[in-house]
Parts: sequence; structure tokens; C-alpha cells
Amino acid sequence: MTNPTAAILIIGNEVLSGRTQDANVNFIAKRLGDIGVTLAEVRIIPDVESMIIEAIQALSTRYDQVFTTGGIGATHDDITAASIAKAFNRQLHTNAEAVKILQTYYLERLNETRLKMAMVPEDSILIKNPVSAAPGFQIENVYCLAGIPAVMQAMFDVIIPTLKIGQTFHAITVKSHILENDIAEPLAEIQNTHTTVEIGSYPSFLSPGKWGVSLVVRGTDPDMINHAVAAICKTIQSQGHDYVIE
Repeated sequence: MTNPTAAILIIGNEVLSGRTQDANVNFIAKRLGDIGVTLAEVRIIPDVESMIIEAIQALSTRYDQVFTTGGIGATHDDITAASIAKAFNRQLHTNAEAVKILQTYYLERLNETRLKMAMVPEDSILIKNPVSAAPGFQIENVYCLAGIPAVMQAMFDVIIPTLKIGQTFHAITVKSHILENDIAEPLAEIQNTHTTVEIGSYPSFLSPGKWGVSLVVRGTDPDMINHAVAAICKTIQSQGHDYVIE
């Protein structure tokens, strides 16, 4: 079974400038792994219409599902909805259901600026926002979510039942004080003979002042993961080192 693929598009000048530290990629990546979706690409782009259009057209064609965060608020630089409408050759219109949602939430505080958050591409599906009411939207295979992490997370959990899913990913980590360069060659051979898993090698401080390596074996088949882990542990032992499995 081939797992569906996905991409994340982070939209916002504030992320590129360093003023805001992105927390959304980590959350979405973990959620996708839990439901068997392969995250294949992440892009971060500014609030520039032409760049949003280009990215949406490229990613939505290349991957099964695309998740955007940021730029669907009510300020002048929130241009995601309008840009995505153009990417799909749709008109941006005021969604009556979204207006009702905003009316219920804001009551007398609803104004023309906030009503901008009811404007979505035609023929899109609203995504419920359990935190601050203003909905996101889905158009074809693109899911447009808020940029604020707490809001985005709540919205993402809403859409999980609608997503294409696959086999759940599992991972085992092997840690050892062996140096990464000393295990690189045999590790490549193990990877070449275990093609259904991914083996990541990450140098780490495993104890104060002493380098080691964390080897992460990831895949959808627990038996194949265990087989690769056994080969890695045997290799580490053959070079006179201990290991810890997590």
C-alpha cells in the first residue's frame, strides 16, 4: 500500500523575517505520520500573490493533499484566500454560512473588516474553527488553515476525518556513543538492504562532553523496522560499542 502524500505551505512575512517562530510544521508532520500520510515537502513563502499562486498550483498538482497556514485573517496583508482563488481560477465571494458564523461569534462587534474573513473561493468547503470562529476553507485538495498555532491545531483536528490516510508510521531510535562517521558505511549497506524503511543518522551529545549518534528507523511495517534495528545493533556491537533502544 502506497501512502498518500502531502505538502505544507507556510505563508507569512513574519515567519521569514524571524519575528515569528513557526510551530505548525512540527504539529502537522506528527499528525500526518499518525494517520499514514507522507509529508514530502514544506515551503515557506511571503505574503506575495504571485508566489502563493505559483506554490499552490505546483503543490496541489504534485501531492495528494496540501495544507496552508497563515494569511486568512482580516488585515491588509491577509491575501491567502484571494490568491488561492486565483490559483484555481475561482471568484472570491462572501460565503453566507461564514457570515452567520461570524455574526454569532462577534455579535455587535462584527464590522466590515471582520467580515473579510467570510470571503472564500467559490465552491470551497468551510473548515470549522473551534477556537476563534473565523473559518478556514478547503478547495479541491488544498486545506487553508489559520497561522496561529492554537487555532490551526484545533482546525486540523477537525479535518482529519476528511483526509486521505494510509498505514501508520512507526519509529524506533537506536542511540550509541559510536561516532557517526564510523558507522556511515555499514549503515548505508543496511539501508540498501532495507528499502521499505527510512534510516536517519543524527550526531548527538548523548552524555556531557561526549558525542554519539541517534539512528532513527522509520516505516509502516513494524517487522521490517525491527529487522533493520537488529542489523544496526549488531553493527554497533561489532565495533565495541553499547547501544540503547528507544
